[in-house]
Amino acid sequence: MISVLKRFGASLPTVVVFAAMLFVPANADAPGDEGTITVTLDQATIMKVPERVATIIVGNPLIADITLQPGNIAVLTGKGYGVTNMMALDRSGAILTEKTIKVKGPGGNLVTVYKGVNRESYNCTPVCEPRNKLGDAQAYFDGTLNQIATRSGLAQGLSADNK
Repeated sequence: MISVLKRFGASLPTVVVFAAMLFVPANADAPGDEGTITVTLDQATIMKVPERVATIIVGNPLIADITLQPGNIAVLTGKGYGVTNMMALDRSGAILTEKTIKVKGPGGNLVTVYKGVNRESYNCTPVCEPRNKLGDAQAYFDGTLNQIATRSGLAQGLSADNK
């Protein structure tokens, strides 16, 4: 790739910057945010943890959840908007690492509809469909959640019948 850039007349500083961009992870810390991991609400991301991690503590589990996996891997899931912290400890209780976790709202084609003081959220890619989002009106949120649970239960029942 670098030889291709040089062939098209890119200067050495441009090549160095481009090469550095190739090796920056997607959820890497922004300048000035060392030690901060950003995750999107209701999404998971994989992160490496130091060797010898035995316990991971999340400051506020309503904001984020972390599940330790084999091979120095952890799955970080955004549960609610906000900022919290996480600490990774070894078996003796020594802190191996500490990070700040920021959970942001979803991007994309999210449409918010206000009906008076009541809010409803829709994901419009390409057709608008209900999407539960923290802060939506209680009746809308509960109704959508109940439909999802009913549909999921029916699907599980059908798959159990096929066994």
